[in-house]
Amino acid sequence: MHRFRFRPVQELLKLIFPSLCCHCGEPLVGDEKYLCTQCLVHIPWAKHASYPNNDAELRLSGRIPFQAAAALLLFRKGNVAQTIIHQIKYYGNTGMANQYGTMLGMELKQSNRFNDIDYIVPVPLHRRRKRQRGYNQSELICEAVSKVFNRPVVANNLYRKQFTTSQTHKNRQDRMDNMTNVFDVRHPEQFENKHILLIDDIITTGATTENCYQALSSIPDLRISIAALAVTTS
Repeated sequence: MHRFRFRPVQELLKLIFPSLCCHCGEPLVGDEKYLCTQCLVHIPWAKHASYPNNDAELRLSGRIPFQAAAALLLFRKGNVAQTIIHQIKYYGNTGMANQYGTMLGMELKQSNRFNDIDYIVPVPLHRRRKRQRGYNQSELICEAVSKVFNRPVVANNLYRKQFTTSQTHKNRQDRMDNMTNVFDVRHPEQFENKHILLIDDIITTGATTENCYQALSSIPDLRISIAALAVTTS
């Protein structure tokens, strides 16, 4: 009864202050949330979690001895995937992080290539960056994936020991130089003889992922799989 009584007020507020599509800016209608139906149709799904040598694996191949790697979306400047990433990364859109993180988790699980993981590990932010932003976008994605896999998120073992400038406008070599010797592990024994799923928001050159691996590489019998919400395409 209460919900019915206040529904006309809610609808009136929507007319006065309509929610807008995050990508195109058009008003959302009906059950649309975050993205309008037209933009949803144009989401560039990667659909490659089940297949070896996919875009994410090719980006990292020969640099990291991973078990499997995959991404949910194909990122290109100006496309809907960019909007999704930016909403989560820069605007703290936890709803989108949960929604698309859950989708990522479901694709990984259905592929049967990631099912023996022990821990889910976010690529860490430096404490100063996390304090500025208020959250780590990779942790938000990990929390959604964790619910699908029923595996714990370990967010404080792998850590970023150096503050670095943004990678956004750097070329591949500058990205590598910027990330050298940035990460470390507090308790290596926690990851011994384990299979971890390392998750980032986006794989571009792979420099961040590669340098995370360098920090983890000396841990005995550690296996690593890698996932991201998106991977860049040419």
